[in-house]
Amino acid sequence: MADRKHRVVIVGGGFGGLAAAKALAGADVEIVLIDRRNHHLFQPLLYQVATAALSPSEIAWPIRHLLRRQSNARVLMATVIGVDQASRAVLLEDGGSVAYDSLVLATGAQHAYFGHDDWETFAPGLKTVEDATAIRRKLLLALEAAERETDPARRRALLTFAIIGAGPTGVEMAGAIVELGHTSIKGQFNTLSPADLRVVLIEGADRVLLNFEPDLSEYTLNALRRMGVEVELGQPVVGIDRDGVSFGDQRLDTKTIIWAAGVAASPVAKWLGIDSDRAGRVQVEPDLSVPGLPDIFVIGDVAGILQPNGKPVPGVAPAAKQAGKHVARVIRRRLSGDMSALPFRYKHAGDLATIGKSSAVIDFGWLKLKGWFAWWVWGFAHIYFLVETRTRIVITMNWLWIYLTGQRSARLITHGEATSRKPLDEVDED
Repeated sequence: MADRKHRVVIVGGGFGGLAAAKALAGADVEIVLIDRRNHHLFQPLLYQVATAALSPSEIAWPIRHLLRRQSNARVLMATVIGVDQASRAVLLEDGGSVAYDSLVLATGAQHAYFGHDDWETFAPGLKTVEDATAIRRKLLLALEAAERETDPARRRALLTFAIIGAGPTGVEMAGAIVELGHTSIKGQFNTLSPADLRVVLIEGADRVLLNFEPDLSEYTLNALRRMGVEVELGQPVVGIDRDGVSFGDQRLDTKTIIWAAGVAASPVAKWLGIDSDRAGRVQVEPDLSVPGLPDIFVIGDVAGILQPNGKPVPGVAPAAKQAGKHVARVIRRRLSGDMSALPFRYKHAGDLATIGKSSAVIDFGWLKLKGWFAWWVWGFAHIYFLVETRTRIVITMNWLWIYLTGQRSARLITHGEATSRKPLDEVDED
């Protein structure tokens, strides 16, 4: 350790990890940020890539580019598979390792299928750029296949889109698919009409947007139904296969199922050999360090953090960013010799969800908004939190174009041959 500066290894280049790295700019430390992908992703807008409103490059940026002016930061593209606490090193998939003095684990969450991992084959989730482009391709291929399908039953299945889970992602996906389908079909397909499209949102609870106040949930439910979304509440999913989904005592034939019902933490607890909660989260100390391991911090979706009111800190981007900045403050204080406790205090910025291109709901706690004005606030809030000025301008222009014309510019079918004669379910597996 004497021949180098204090090394802070950060695993994960998402909101939490990037915030920690940036908050350590100028500190007398060596930062090594490791991520298995080379880009930072603005996940709140990922559904807009999946529904052809935005391109991947508009919501994802190379991590090296974002940290290019930070002389104390180094970026490694690698996959971490474990932590060797004895040698104080993170272990890499290629057999290498990276030593640490302080370790920040910000590896995020993955899809959770409640013990039915086989469902993932037929109901992909939405966490990565690859997920979004695969779903976009599946949506657009379904329309293309329906255009030439002559069997009525198969045609109905191709034009039926099921979203499982009515949280913000599910609600936003449902509204966006309706708009995508209507604008893509109208005047562009010879045998299809917007009335042929069917979007079904399935939720096991008794209302949509459980994290919002009941009146905003009710508004959202009514807005979705006015758009034409069929909302099935109190209907837990009991089966998913290549031909459809079973929920409650119903069966829905569909070739496109999107999972938005649950997530689980990445395997940080396993790496550390410690217990976790049912969702895989590590219960951390008030300063976000791991119990008994003061030099290891866990933040973001993989951390179980309780607020003073006893409620868990939500797994949202602002919480991860606040946690990343907090860990950086703790590390700075320790390096200055201040070992006093510094508990994390989460400041809730509010809950936001968009329903369509001109409707949204927002709950700031002290202020609740809904409808057209809320949609504009939602848009400005998301543009504000984007990391680059050029991206803000491009997305603003794209949204304005969609708002005025309804047309989506990213409607490209990729990763496969669009004119293939194979059935849709076979094409998707190439």
